[in-house]
Amino acid sequence: MTRLTLAVIFGGHSSEYGISLQSAGAVIRAIDKNKYDVVMLGIDPSGAWFRFIGDVNRIAADAWREDAYCKKAFIIPDRERHGMLEIDDNIPLFTRIDAAFPVLHGKNGEDGTIQGLLELAGIPVVGCKTLSSALCMDKDKAHKLVCLAGVRVPRSFVLENETDAELTLTRAESLGYPLFVKPVKAGSSFGITKVTHPKELPAAFKLAFQHDNKVLVEESIPGFEVGCAVLGNDNPVVGEPDEIELAGGFSDHREKYAPETSATHVPARISTEKAEEIKQTAVIIYKALDCSGFARVDMFLTPSGEIVFNEVNTIPGFTAHSRYSGMMRAAGMTFEQIVSAAIDLAVSA
Repeated sequence: MTRLTLAVIFGGHSSEYGISLQSAGAVIRAIDKNKYDVVMLGIDPSGAWFRFIGDVNRIAADAWREDAYCKKAFIIPDRERHGMLEIDDNIPLFTRIDAAFPVLHGKNGEDGTIQGLLELAGIPVVGCKTLSSALCMDKDKAHKLVCLAGVRVPRSFVLENETDAELTLTRAESLGYPLFVKPVKAGSSFGITKVTHPKELPAAFKLAFQHDNKVLVEESIPGFEVGCAVLGNDNPVVGEPDEIELAGGFSDHREKYAPETSATHVPARISTEKAEEIKQTAVIIYKALDCSGFARVDMFLTPSGEIVFNEVNTIPGFTAHSRYSGMMRAAGMTFEQIVSAAIDLAVSA
């Protein structure tokens, strides 16, 4: 059987660069090398692209960016070429790419930018495509579309600058405290603040504006967070819902990746009937936002049993120990099977 060439794109000009390195290392190790020749394309924090030719373990350790292991490279947008160029001793070398797996988190990778480049080049993309990636990254637009699909979303408003403080205080008061201030387009809980008093708003706005030019002010939803791993296109498979148990506060970036007061339960400690309702709601959200390939749909479950949409991560943390793989594992899939299925969905489309 002729092996296909799969490019795995990692790193990125993003605050989530380090998270991408962990995910990419795990994905590359899990790929079936009998079916795919893997090309490792790294993007450093400045946005420069390189073909990495070293040991995959150097990626997670952020030890890949050395001259001995890197050659300047970039995707060619010309659809006739369908591949990439790398520069070796000032000589351009062409490599055909049959599909690409962006393992990038946050801006400049999960937001439709890389997906748009790959689609322009005619290279099949593993995971969500340009439109869904962009929509899911924009929390405000995602909430509006999901609301139209009949799923409850938190009450919120968008702040585009910090100048109109009096109006902002009035609108925040209408949501009630506590509330959340978060960047409209950011991932991994960067820039999010739980605000319990109006005097805390200025600092929360300042932090959120460091990550985006628009800020979402959102009501707090009582209850706890549940998630669903979704895998597929027209008839997706849904993993067992998980539950985030917080002893205090909320799941910020530090708590998400180095938990001290939180615990994840898979499957969630809820009834079978409620778990099925959450799965069905996750599929409604997934389709409303035009998702494909795979994504993690996050929701809240209130004390009264109501499901409220939170967000969709189109490229969630992707290691054997991440929430996504944990939910799919509870549904009977190994990490290697998840990676293979995601790639097959792209190359067979």
